[in-house]
Amino acid sequence: MKQQVRIRSLDDSLENFRQTWKALARGKKVKRAGGTYFTSLEAARRVLTPKRLELLRAIRREAPSSLYGLARLVGRDLKNVQEDVRALSEHGLVSLRKPRRSTGRRTVVPRVAFREIEVRIAV
Repeated sequence: MKQQVRIRSLDDSLENFRQTWKALARGKKVKRAGGTYFTSLEAARRVLTPKRLELLRAIRREAPSSLYGLARLVGRDLKNVQEDVRALSEHGLVSLRKPRRSTGRRTVVPRVAFREIEVRIAV
């Protein structure tokens, strides 16, 4: 499975929003576009840093049972891993589950549902 990351200008994004709004106002059904969108390649690079890509790979490969376990896997500080995973989650690249443990304690379990990221750039 692939996760699509698309890069298109702010003007293109606003035009797409305008067209969608008009279609909804006319009562038409609009198909939701999946994927993650950025307005520039630089914006995508700020999110998809080497450390964050390392986290995506570790989550996919090792399926850690908590953010603490993920931090141990990659040898990084828990707070930094939490911040990076939160950013990836905000962009739809990581899903977070919060199951209740038998101890009653909640943990955050990260998951990645894709094997590769496909980048598409509008010209």
